[in-house]
Amino acid sequence: MNILFLLIIIPVLTIIGILFTRDNKQVRVVSAIGMTFQLITAAVIILWFLAERNAGNTAEILFASNYVWYETLNIHFYIGVDGISVAMIGLTAMVIFAGIFASWQVEDLPREFFITLILLSAGVFGFFISLDLFTMFLFYEIAVIPMYLLIGIWGSGPRHYSAMKLTLMLMGGSALILVGLLGLYFNSNPDGGPLTFEILEIAKVQIPINVQLFFFPFLFIGFGVLGALFPFHTWSPDGHASAPTAVSMLHAGVLMKLGGYGCYRVAVFLLPEAAHEMAWIFLILTTISVIYGALGAVWQKDLKYINAYSSVSHCGLVLFAILMFNETAMNGAIMQMISHGIMTALFFALIGMIYGRTHTRYVNEMSGLMKVMPFLAVAYVIGGLASLGLPGFSGFVAEMTIFVGAFQHADTFHRVATIIAASSIVATAVYILRVVGMMLLGKINKPEYEMITDAKWYERLSAGSLIFGITAIGIAPLWLSNMITKGLVPIMEKLLAMN
Repeated sequence: MNILFLLIIIPVLTIIGILFTRDNKQVRVVSAIGMTFQLITAAVIILWFLAERNAGNTAEILFASNYVWYETLNIHFYIGVDGISVAMIGLTAMVIFAGIFASWQVEDLPREFFITLILLSAGVFGFFISLDLFTMFLFYEIAVIPMYLLIGIWGSGPRHYSAMKLTLMLMGGSALILVGLLGLYFNSNPDGGPLTFEILEIAKVQIPINVQLFFFPFLFIGFGVLGALFPFHTWSPDGHASAPTAVSMLHAGVLMKLGGYGCYRVAVFLLPEAAHEMAWIFLILTTISVIYGALGAVWQKDLKYINAYSSVSHCGLVLFAILMFNETAMNGAIMQMISHGIMTALFFALIGMIYGRTHTRYVNEMSGLMKVMPFLAVAYVIGGLASLGLPGFSGFVAEMTIFVGAFQHADTFHRVATIIAASSIVATAVYILRVVGMMLLGKINKPEYEMITDAKWYERLSAGSLIFGITAIGIAPLWLSNMITKGLVPIMEKLLAMN
């Protein structure tokens, strides 16, 4: 059996196991066991993949399996991975593992909560391993739709408004994606042969430039909605602020990466000429996303809104780098997806833990928390330093790779855009250091905060696993960078052929 099937089978078996639990403790234990096996499976896939590459296996796709699903429309259940999708599998497994332990104390309908959360993760895994556009879109919907329930039922604040806004905007993006996928399907064989949804087959076809120019905006904007592309980002801050802790972790840490991955894997890879022609329009929008998100975070006082606007900025940087069309910048884009996914999951996990103790998310209502919860405070500082790009953490590796690659363009337009985008680092430092100074340092400003306890074992496990990922990539990034670079070979060959 193809090992990739386990990425779908393990969540399904975990959900079935949860259905047979008798109490909340068993629900948590079964969920934790299932996602621990999922993390181990992801680690095995990464190590196996690296071993294959080191042994000289230069195949574009590894662990491929292709089964006819619906013969009439030539739809296949086609799965396989390259270095980029393997990296995204590792990210997803790490975040869902940490999310389970960050949700250890969920009291309201825990069985239903964990089932919905794990179903969402199954959709994400399926999306990253799919090589058939129809299958990819199916898993995309499985990943997106549970968000409505997770926020609407287990969220806080104006959760019904936030859940509805998020769902409507993402479904609007899905409609655009569907139009784009059908455009690719009906132009997948200009010679009159059988049509196909297979990504690798469509990549071999020379689609007419006028067709590319028509369908590229559908795909890039459609996936860009989930990637917080300006001005389609407005669902993100509200959705993050109202979502429960683990849902915010999965949402910002993994789901938003589906947008960047889709823009790269589908829009740019399959429609490269249109991407090259229209890149300047979307470079302007992504540059706005980077600056707007960073400045928006500076003015926020709610911890979740600060991290939500920060995510808009960092995810905008991913799309910005993809549109630079050179190997260095695109490598940085994938590194940024991994780095931001781990980092923002850590932030949202810590915000949930801090809120559970202080019952507030407003920075100006907290002070001196370093004295009573040193582990959580140090973990927050580590996440903040990674976010502002301190060397030794994953954020520095990703952002430096992006800016070095972007500045390789000799023309004024690209260099000015790069300078503007790079200035977001200053704004990031402002809001990170402001939060750390106001919330963690100084004197404790409320007597009840003196009674606060530090992180419990499951909270330490959740935060510690994410901190490990941030530091491991920051200290030894080459194995990940090399794996991603080899995955970029097909698209770089297409882009070079255009010049």
